[in-house]
Order: sequence, then C-alpha cells, then structure tokens
Amino acid sequence: MRRAVTVVSNRSWSEAEIVGTVTLAFHDRHRRRVRMSDDSGADFLLDLPQAAVLKNGDGLALEGGGYIQVRAAPEAVADIRAGSPEHLARLAWHIGNRHVPVQVLPHGVLRILDDHVLVDMVRGLGGEVVRHRAPFAPEAGAYAPEHTHDDNHPHVHDREAAHGH
Repeated sequence: MRRAVTVVSNRSWSEAEIVGTVTLAFHDRHRRRVRMSDDSGADFLLDLPQAAVLKNGDGLALEGGGYIQVRAAPEAVADIRAGSPEHLARLAWHIGNRHVPVQVLPHGVLRILDDHVLVDMVRGLGGEVVRHRAPFAPEAGAYAPEHTHDDNHPHVHDREAAHGH
C-alpha cells in the first residue's frame, strides 16, 4: 500500500509529480494516521509523525516519490456580511464566543460551516447570510503553528520559554 509520510506546502512541487488527488471536507483534513482512498479509489496510508491540518493544494509526499494533492471538498457553508466594519466586528465577536471555526474572506465576509442556530443568531443580530456549498478553510487560531510541516521557526511558546516566561 502506498504510504504518505510528509505534508508539503501548496505549489512546492511540479505538476508532473502529482500521482493522485484526495478531496476532503474540513473535519477530515486534520489527521495524523489513517487509511484513505484517493479520488480514483486507490488506497493509501496517511502516516505522519504528528497531526497536521491539510490545506487545499497541499501535497502528501509518498514514500518512493510522487504526491497526492489535497483538495478541499465543497460543503454546506454560510457566508456572513454586515452593514459596517463595526457591525462585522460585533458579529465576529458573537461567532467567536461560540468557539466555532471561521474563515475570513475578502471584502469583509466571514464564512462558517452552515449551522441553523448560528445562522439564526447572525440574522437576529442584523447580519446578512448566504448559504451555499463551497470549500471551508478556517483560520488556524492564534496559538496554532503557522505551518504544519517543515517549519523551523520559533513559535510563541518557544520564544516565551527562551525568555523565561
């Protein structure tokens, strides 16, 4: 069975090295070790040294060469708009207070996974909501590493430890 052992950043390999694709919803893109099937139905083992968030366009490097490219699956999402920057900040605060993942889109739009309770809350607060299907790639969070692979730069907790905090 093919074995994917490393996550490689989006676009850091040639198209000729892609041997398959795997399309995954957001909740299926945070993994470490699991048997998967690529989009053609061929099995492979994802066997990473630590859990990683797989991003749209990342490559799963296979032992022996080649990459399986990760694609974010379209899923039920809700895009949220507000009448002003202050209103958007207020909506973002209320959504964040529910501890749900949020994707920040261009032009002051927030995207969440479609949840009727949150959609009703946002509408009740005067926000405009458009429900549709699209890939979902939320913010990683303030304490999450910027990269999930091949990163040698210090993170906040590394700097704090170095300075005795």
